[in-house]
Amino acid sequence: MALQASSFLPSALSAHKEGKANGGLKDSAFLGVNLSEHRMKSSFSSPLLTSGKRLNASTIIRAQTAATASPAINKASPEAKKTLRKGNVVITGASSGLGLATAKSLAETGKWNVVMACRDFLKAEKAAKSAGMAKENYSIMHLDLASLDSVRQFVRNFRQSGMPLDTLVCNAAVYFPTAGEPTYTAEGFEMSVGVNHIGHFLLARELLEDMKQSDYPSRRLIIVGSITGNTNTLAGNIPPKANLGDLRGLAGGLNETTGSAMIDGGKFDGAKAYKDSKVCNMLTMQEFHRRYHEDTGISFASLYPGCIATTGLFREHIGLFRTLFPPFQKYITKGFVSEEEAGNRLAQVVSDPSLTKSGVYWSWNKNSASFENQLSQEASDVEKARKVWEMTEKLLGLA
Repeated sequence: MALQASSFLPSALSAHKEGKANGGLKDSAFLGVNLSEHRMKSSFSSPLLTSGKRLNASTIIRAQTAATASPAINKASPEAKKTLRKGNVVITGASSGLGLATAKSLAETGKWNVVMACRDFLKAEKAAKSAGMAKENYSIMHLDLASLDSVRQFVRNFRQSGMPLDTLVCNAAVYFPTAGEPTYTAEGFEMSVGVNHIGHFLLARELLEDMKQSDYPSRRLIIVGSITGNTNTLAGNIPPKANLGDLRGLAGGLNETTGSAMIDGGKFDGAKAYKDSKVCNMLTMQEFHRRYHEDTGISFASLYPGCIATTGLFREHIGLFRTLFPPFQKYITKGFVSEEEAGNRLAQVVSDPSLTKSGVYWSWNKNSASFENQLSQEASDVEKARKVWEMTEKLLGLA
């Protein structure tokens, strides 16, 4: 059951103190000016009152009249009156793993109100408290991406809260690498693609209208990608490889009753279904960029924050894999990244002024420096991105 937002959401309009944190937005252009205090200082520091000379009444009157009429002294520009409020960011799947680490990283700055959009409300609340997140910096709303009704209810609840939306992070994901048979969402879509791609697609399409209305200086829509969906990498070439084919399965509704649960129309494979969903995520980000960036100014980005080998995303994998995978990544591939570090990286894409470029797939090198990475041929296919977009719209009744 969807929970009402108003019971859990603090005010989003409180201004933070002047300051600058690593990766944060520059505040100086938005600091407010106290006009009455400015006038008082102008009066008491005036040369007319501090020169020590005796002035006649007419001189004082003329001076006061000139001072009152001077816009340079008594009027602040509209821009100077603005104070940068807290940003509002919605993060899906924020009750564990990368989502929780990102929520914690942003909340600790004091500059963000993090809306944790999660399926399990109590789990999210417990996770936030365990992470030491201050209550005034986060709120929780129910969202089940396996149900389109839940997605639409989340959008309604968020709008009822009255908060503006500045950034949306589509992070939640499910992964069934050993599954031999598909499971399905409430609407009958294969679960991996249904949650990771279709549910997020609807959420992003609906909330885009809210982001357009935001007055925040940097608005961003971020969809988490994966190296496993990029076949131009070593990890992306480990079978089964991502491949959307001619999209016949997506066109048929991702259901074995109407064709195939796989996007390419092939036999079901749980590991491949996840990788395919990540290709869809990265294609969707680029199509958002092409359709909306120029007109809205919103930045659209994807990223791979590194191999978080200890994440709960692997909970459905076999025990031997869960045991051996972390040390393999730490000592052999050297690609291991902690949840905390990965969360800091995603938080950079949310807030860092140097990462505002739209249409980019961000990665980090061994020195934890961000760079624009290259997507595989399929994950950057403009025509395939258009087709995935249009077919997904049709499945959702948006076309």
